[in-house]
Amino acid sequence: MAGNMGLIAKKCFPNAVRVTDRFHTEKLALETLQEIRIKYRWQAIELENEAIEKARTSKKKYNAIVLINDGTIIKLFVRSRYFLYKNKSKWSENQTERARLLFELNPDIEKAYDLVQDLRNIVEKTIDKIVALSRLARWHEKVNQSGFKSFNTISKSIINNYQPY
Repeated sequence: MAGNMGLIAKKCFPNAVRVTDRFHTEKLALETLQEIRIKYRWQAIELENEAIEKARTSKKKYNAIVLINDGTIIKLFVRSRYFLYKNKSKWSENQTERARLLFELNPDIEKAYDLVQDLRNIVEKTIDKIVALSRLARWHEKVNQSGFKSFNTISKSIINNYQPY
C-alpha cells in the first residue's frame, strides 16, 4: 500500500497485478481501534487525577469508582487491550463481562470494534469478488457515518489502492 513500493513493483514487475493485502489492512484497523481505546483511557486518567486533586483540596479521601467486576475504569481500559483483537466467539467469560462493561461506558469503542470485525469478515470470509466489493462498499458507508477520522483514512487507503481489472 506504500507508494514507493508500488513504484518499485511497477518497474521490476511490469505485468504484475497489485493487490492490497488483507494483513496490513486488518492491522491498520486494529491499530485504529486501540488508538480509540487509548484515547478514552487517557481521558479516564485525567478525570481521575482531577477527582483526586479535588478531594485533596477539600481534605477528603478519594475513593475510586469500583465497577461490578471489582476493577476501576482505568483498569478496565488496560485489561481490554487483548480481547479487542479477538472475535467475540473467542472471548472468555471474563473478557465477555469486561467487553459488556467497556461497551456500556464507551459506545464508540463498540462501534469501532464492530467496524474492525466487519472488515475482518469481508477480507477473511468472502470468496466472490463481486460480493466482497458490495460488502466493502457498505463498510465504507458505515465508516463515513461513524465519524472516526482514522477509519476514514483506512477507507481512503483501500479505495486509493483498488484497481479494477
